[in-house]
Amino acid sequence: MVDINRVIDLHTKETGVLSIKPSFDVKNRTDLGEAYTPGVAELSKMIHADPSQKAKLTMSGKLVAIISDGSAVLGLGNVGPGASLPIIEGKALLYKNFAGVDAIPLAFNQGSIDEFVATVKNMAPSFAGIHLEDIAAPRVFEIEKRLAAELDIPVYHDDQTGTAIVVLAGLINAAKVVAKPLTDLKIVINGVGAAGVATAKILIAAGFKNLTLVDIDGVIHPDDTQYNPYQLELLNAITPTAGATLDDIIDGQDVFIGLSDANVLSGAQVQRMADKAIIMALANPVPEILPEEALAAGACVVATGSSQWANQVNNILAFPGLFKGLLASGLKAVDMHLQIKVAQALADLITTPDAENIVPGVFQPGVVDAVTAAVISYSQEK
Repeated sequence: MVDINRVIDLHTKETGVLSIKPSFDVKNRTDLGEAYTPGVAELSKMIHADPSQKAKLTMSGKLVAIISDGSAVLGLGNVGPGASLPIIEGKALLYKNFAGVDAIPLAFNQGSIDEFVATVKNMAPSFAGIHLEDIAAPRVFEIEKRLAAELDIPVYHDDQTGTAIVVLAGLINAAKVVAKPLTDLKIVINGVGAAGVATAKILIAAGFKNLTLVDIDGVIHPDDTQYNPYQLELLNAITPTAGATLDDIIDGQDVFIGLSDANVLSGAQVQRMADKAIIMALANPVPEILPEEALAAGACVVATGSSQWANQVNNILAFPGLFKGLLASGLKAVDMHLQIKVAQALADLITTPDAENIVPGVFQPGVVDAVTAAVISYSQEK
């Protein structure tokens, strides 16, 4: 367990975990003239004449903005923009430590979708990419869609895309462990917020059909008026199991993917699933079912989002290498084909999957390089 006193000490010692580091020291008048005035005036003239020079001459060509309004922080809910800063600051640190990518955390006051989009667009000249984080659904679906369409830099929502990529990578290898055809798996996704919608989308794009979507009010059906269009449109491409609740539909399911809340799946329900069941209980900090309980009930493969147990399905496996690849390749969008390619690259890092080894470890050598290479390879194919 994490010692909260050590956490507080770490984050207060230097007032957070990030700082700005100069690329060279200004020691004399020559340095001053080259780093600032009068030298920068010439650079401004160059950028004015040719805007593409901005990305070559300033840090805008390598800087990612990690943006949150704190309306949907994992495990905490709507805690507000200020309370989102430790999370997005931590992600900026991980970008730099794992992939050498420069990122800056930005907390926005909660407002309308139009205000959010306008603010990001107005700031966009400073950045090479946008990473959205911990923004509540369904607002975030519209925000991401509009920004991706209106900006000429990559826009990526980690809670959606990163999670979905790593879930698919884990499923690819878990299917090998249980010796079942991958796209024939019967899957229930419990929790159909941002991560659940994105996970369903990537699975549908990868050829899965037997998906059942369950949210807090039960199984989602086409005539449910309480659900948003992004959730309902998924039903056009899947064959759900008939039933009203999770308990109604759990019999015979091969896979449970939890993107919801603690303790919503019981050992008794796992026992009713298909033989060699796969459990991805990804709620944090407490999963939908504890791994030891799931295994005792007969599950074959169990994954969580936590480092406490084997098979940590966490988007940290995706986002550092993904943006490193985007910046290196010049790709402007994270489309579904790219997401699937990255998922396969992560899965391929496990040459002999077993029940406790379906995704690479966070600190396994080669993770960032494999993801980056997949992105660059995809850019060359387009």
